[in-house]
Amino acid sequence: MDLPCTLQAFRRFLILSCCRSFIPEDYLLDEAVFPERAGGEEGRGTIYVEAADKVTLKQVREIIFVKAFEVIGVNYTSKSGSTRLRWERTSDTMGRLKGEASVNAVLKLVEAGIISEEIFKDL
Repeated sequence: MDLPCTLQAFRRFLILSCCRSFIPEDYLLDEAVFPERAGGEEGRGTIYVEAADKVTLKQVREIIFVKAFEVIGVNYTSKSGSTRLRWERTSDTMGRLKGEASVNAVLKLVEAGIISEEIFKDL
């Protein structure tokens, strides 16, 4: 896939994919807070935010919440390894989302508002 995508839409996808049930509400409401996760073998399960400045806030389970400023890119690999996505900034709030996504990840991309239902029906 290669789609235009806002940073906030990709942030919603990350939260839906890894921490929706336990993210603290103040972190959910703060658009600068992102989940990160160290990957296992071959980088599976990795979520990493590249930013000009980043502050670690708190770890909950395997997720480390960070406050990121001037995000340049975000890498996401599912724990199964079947989804590998990279968001890269192209302007202040917009970027390109590139990579491969499983059916489950595509459903979360629809839920996050990145893929429209019309595009989903065409897949």
